Amino acid sequence: MQPSEIEALFTRTDGTYLCARWGRPIAPIVFGVEDDTLSVVKGAFEVVCGIAGHSMAETDPELGSNVMVFFFREWDELLGVPDLDRLIDGLAPMVERLKGADANQYRVFRFDEHGAIKACFIFLRMDAALSDMPADTLALTQVVQSIVLWSDKAFAEKSPLGQLEDGRVVLRPDIAEVIRAVYTPILPAVAKDPSHALRVFARMKPAD
Repeated sequence: MQPSEIEALFTRTDGTYLCARWGRPIAPIVFGVEDDTLSVVKGAFEVVCGIAGHSMAETDPELGSNVMVFFFREWDELLGVPDLDRLIDGLAPMVERLKGADANQYRVFRFDEHGAIKACFIFLRMDAALSDMPADTLALTQVVQSIVLWSDKAFAEKSPLGQLEDGRVVLRPDIAEVIRAVYTPILPAVAKDPSHALRVFARMKPAD
């Protein structure tokens, strides 16, 4: 992966560059699934955090859980979740907008005073497309997209996942290297200058 490709991963539709990583251990909680799916989702967090060299925790001292993953059938169900409107500003208009767009997924990030990620809310409306997706694929896709603040168009044309010859779905090696490099301690937790992409590139291991 070349610096220009890395830059594209963090350049938003409006042309601005923004890369942010987590500034605290990740403490996830999952709603709306059976125990077997719950373990798959938490396993995906463990795998991706391991790649990033980032820690996980049972609880967040400020928020309790700082990653909340919601599985549901209809967007309106979110309006009945107790206190969710206190966590998500403009919850009702957001639900109406996503219903109008017939969206099946959405992520909301919150940031600390330095701009690092401090919370992420992942909403998954289980329509036919998501319901047909294997649980491990769905979980890994969502975790990858929440471990770093990517561009809104980063994976519009190409998934961050790839498939091995035996059929297993895994994180693409180049994306894994970007994540690992972004979490290099010497790099800032948040960057708004495209030159950051060059610093990420310099810390990526060459492909075998």
